[in-house]
Amino acid sequence: MNKVNLITLRVGLLVMLLGCFAWQPSNQAQDTKVNRLTKSEREDGWKLLFNGKNLNRWRNYKKESLGDGWQIKDDAIVWVKQGAGDIVTKKQYDSFELILEYKISKGGNSGLMYHVLETESAPWQTGPEIQIQDNVDGHDPQKAGWLYQLYPASSDATKPVGEWNQLRVLITPERCEQYMNGVKYCEYVKGSEDWNKQVEKSKFKVYKDFGKPTKGHICLQDHGNEVAFRNIKIREIK
Repeated sequence: MNKVNLITLRVGLLVMLLGCFAWQPSNQAQDTKVNRLTKSEREDGWKLLFNGKNLNRWRNYKKESLGDGWQIKDDAIVWVKQGAGDIVTKKQYDSFELILEYKISKGGNSGLMYHVLETESAPWQTGPEIQIQDNVDGHDPQKAGWLYQLYPASSDATKPVGEWNQLRVLITPERCEQYMNGVKYCEYVKGSEDWNKQVEKSKFKVYKDFGKPTKGHICLQDHGNEVAFRNIKIREIK
């Protein structure tokens, strides 16, 4: 072996050794990004509604505590059994921006509600519901990301069952917007003439307080199917 080939061989071996010891991001390192806020998010006023460790910001609808039907699994809030019940934030919110990720089961159904009051037998009787379901095998004609029976979307940006979808919601007196995986689904104004027309055509017209509260709880729905939520964060708008 000549001198040039020997040098080449030694360089190659050195590169291989360095590659073996080079730092590689582990799954654990990636998981630290789940249920966390960046510095810029904190500075912008974002707060976590779920920190991945406990459910201290939540309780069952019309109850003081949270039962065991919702549990923390794989850094997510997961529906685990029948009778789990709808859960609401302990705090009430008026104007806000909310972002969360959800993963639905095959044929599954759930929902995200806002401005919920505990004056009726069910949260959806006061708070508008953003539909969550498996759009392929789900039974409900109202698709994921739509404002239930009020404002549909013309496209479907959802990901397949088993993958995480991101919902973003902006709620203010002047304008409300809903996004699915970055795609704008609808825009509306609560209490406007158009809003009232949509409510009058829906099943919600029989509930005198539906859609009227301007402040209330945020709710995650128990619809009897497995669903998971994570990266739930909110920014109040003053």
